[in-house]
Amino acid sequence: MSYQPASRFIKFLLVLFFASLLSLTALPVYAEQASGSVSLEWLSWSFFRLTSPAGKVVLTNPWATNPDSKVKVDDITKADIIVVADGHRDEVGEAPEIAIKTKARVVAIRELATGYLKSKGIPENQFALAQPGSRFNIDGITVRVVNSVHGSGVPDPGSPYGGPAAGFFITFENGFTVYFAGSTDLTMDMQLWGSLFKPDVAILILSGDRDPKIVAQMVRLLSTDNPNLKTVIPHHHRLAPPPGAPKPEDLAKEVEALGLKATVLNPEVGKVYSLTK
Repeated sequence: MSYQPASRFIKFLLVLFFASLLSLTALPVYAEQASGSVSLEWLSWSFFRLTSPAGKVVLTNPWATNPDSKVKVDDITKADIIVVADGHRDEVGEAPEIAIKTKARVVAIRELATGYLKSKGIPENQFALAQPGSRFNIDGITVRVVNSVHGSGVPDPGSPYGGPAAGFFITFENGFTVYFAGSTDLTMDMQLWGSLFKPDVAILILSGDRDPKIVAQMVRLLSTDNPNLKTVIPHHHRLAPPPGAPKPEDLAKEVEALGLKATVLNPEVGKVYSLTK
């Protein structure tokens, strides 16, 4: 009888021991999820699909009907966040149809969201109404909205103006940050953003009328106090650029000429790339 209290105490210690073992074995699983890679697919033009370590899907400017697109709206079965950089037809794309189908949150400038996008049937509760300077946390993903030096007229004549154009710094659950610049021109703000937000990847416009030297300067500014920027990805370029239009190879040469460490990735349409720090 005198040993029962000791026996109970030993049982209590054993319970604590095995409970602590269970908690320790759970930690690596969480760490693996938190440190996993972000996958990226270029679906042509400025339409990218980014998938987070936790499986959340972010779409940028989903213009699925652009001339080089190999996907249709019906092919997009999952989206958690859609970012729309401005009101131009190629930026809005099929965001309304995809948002309605997938119930994704749509991060767009307030004027664009409450005017044109709302008129296309997106429910109000799906909008993250943004302005430059806005920050949203959506399902563990942080979206910071910054200004963009670009227009924002909407596709339909008579529709309200789309407000200022935007760019987005998207930080995933593991801290990996992608800057999707939209269609902005060079701005000295990029120097501050590079220092503040330290993007790992920059997706920058390389349309037919852009000078690769200017885009390379964007890379230089985004590298300010930012050792993280290792990958630059162009968008808005055609798969077969017309004569005189810049190519990703031209941008790569200009970045190299500035002595920058970032690598220009010339993505293949539909290929999945795994991005890590």
